[in-house]
Amino acid sequence: MRAARSVALAALLAAAWPAAAQQGVPVQSAGNPILADGRFYSTDPAPVVLDDTLYILAGRDEAPPDVNDFIMNEWQLLATRAPAAGAWTHYPAVATPEGIFQWAEPGRAYAGQIVKGPDNRLYLYAPVLEANTDAKDGFAIGVAVADHPTGPWVDAHPAGPIVSQRVPEPNTIQNIDPTVLVDDDGRVYLYWGTFGKLRGIELERDMVTPKGRPIAVTALTGFFEAPWLMKRKGIYYLLYAGNNAGPDSPCTPTLYHACIAYGTAPTPLGPWTYRGTVLKPVSSTTSHPGAVEYRGQWYLAYHTADGAGGGHFRRSVAIDRLEWDDSVSPPAIRPLVPTRSPQPVPPPGRNIAPAAVPAASNEPVPVRYWLRALNDGATRASPLPPEMWGSASPGSPPQQWIEYRWPDPVTVEESRIWFFADRQAGIAPPATWRIEYWDGSWKPVRRADRYGTAVGAFQRTRFARLRTRCLRAVFQAARVDGTNRAMAVQEWEVLTSRPTRVTPPAGTIAPCDPRG
Repeated sequence: MRAARSVALAALLAAAWPAAAQQGVPVQSAGNPILADGRFYSTDPAPVVLDDTLYILAGRDEAPPDVNDFIMNEWQLLATRAPAAGAWTHYPAVATPEGIFQWAEPGRAYAGQIVKGPDNRLYLYAPVLEANTDAKDGFAIGVAVADHPTGPWVDAHPAGPIVSQRVPEPNTIQNIDPTVLVDDDGRVYLYWGTFGKLRGIELERDMVTPKGRPIAVTALTGFFEAPWLMKRKGIYYLLYAGNNAGPDSPCTPTLYHACIAYGTAPTPLGPWTYRGTVLKPVSSTTSHPGAVEYRGQWYLAYHTADGAGGGHFRRSVAIDRLEWDDSVSPPAIRPLVPTRSPQPVPPPGRNIAPAAVPAASNEPVPVRYWLRALNDGATRASPLPPEMWGSASPGSPPQQWIEYRWPDPVTVEESRIWFFADRQAGIAPPATWRIEYWDGSWKPVRRADRYGTAVGAFQRTRFARLRTRCLRAVFQAARVDGTNRAMAVQEWEVLTSRPTRVTPPAGTIAPCDPRG
């Protein structure tokens, strides 16, 4: 009865819904990301095809550049009938958590999905924070109903969420990232989960009532969050953000990165079999898939940090073609290489670090850090661990080093290094350090003017011009209370005297010192 009253109320509100709210703003995209200029960030894409239009429901990131938090107050829509041409319409602020659910707190408009129900109404599955809850984790999944993807959206279950730490049965997980499939026979299936916990359940045709008990899925290698349930040619597919970090991982090099992996099953509720990686880590640490077939072509929507001023908490939706390999059974999803809008060619510069391969004394570097961040050209006010090299290693040795190896000798005369410190994590700048070069043995650079140890800015060291294939920064750890403090470096630039164009190396480069 409550659901029926909500449907009737939605019809009344739709009649009064301002026409301007449904018009949207035309966007001509030059490629990925779709919204690229930094005025609106978009995240957690959930594509759906309605009336021969491809829509993408997305959250909106609003965090300042120096804030590491998901500031997300509303959902928005992107729509197109010509994805290849980049012709989109942007509908900002189509819904907010507190605007739909009286039982929800404002903000935290996390990853949701719109699906068409058996009754041809549209249903929005949305993770939000419950107000006035005694749950240890207040995230819960609500369901809203509308006649048009731009709204107005009305709570389809005013009694409260359909998933929380109380319902459909007590649990201790964070209940976010819902994905829903209405199967060919009209049966409805819901999956959700994060932090490695994945749950699934069938729903009644009313789209809100659980049917049976939830199942726990444990067979999908590296599952972390962001499930996406879909069906093709009688086979069920579950895409997800995966993280099984390690130097030899097919998915992610660090704990914070995520790839898009997938599994298949013969029925909507499994059993699931892991099948591989679809999309390697992108420029944002998080990753979130959404796939759909539109006019005979499959597409994968995801997000990156590639928008102007973008970051891990200022993400932007991208979309690319998804291709299949039907020569195998079950058909496989081919690995996707993400595309990006044409970028200007960087001007020549003095920093030749990007042409080197980095190495470190503590390899394999702990999975919370990332050695390749040393020369990726990025420094941030509030970096995450994979945006730096960290010296953590067994025994906390007093001396550690990082090294650049070039394929051919280079002429250099200056270094710029950016130290990171975190008192709570026991990370401090080195007590002292020096730069060495390889010339048959490791030798200190000559006439170095200074070795600064301040954090939050580049520390520049000029030295006598030299030619070498390998350069090292050797650090002596600071000692506090008799313990060697860990060290961390966000970026290390090495400069030549003249601007040059830099080509990143392909593959590995042999060390200069055969001892490592």
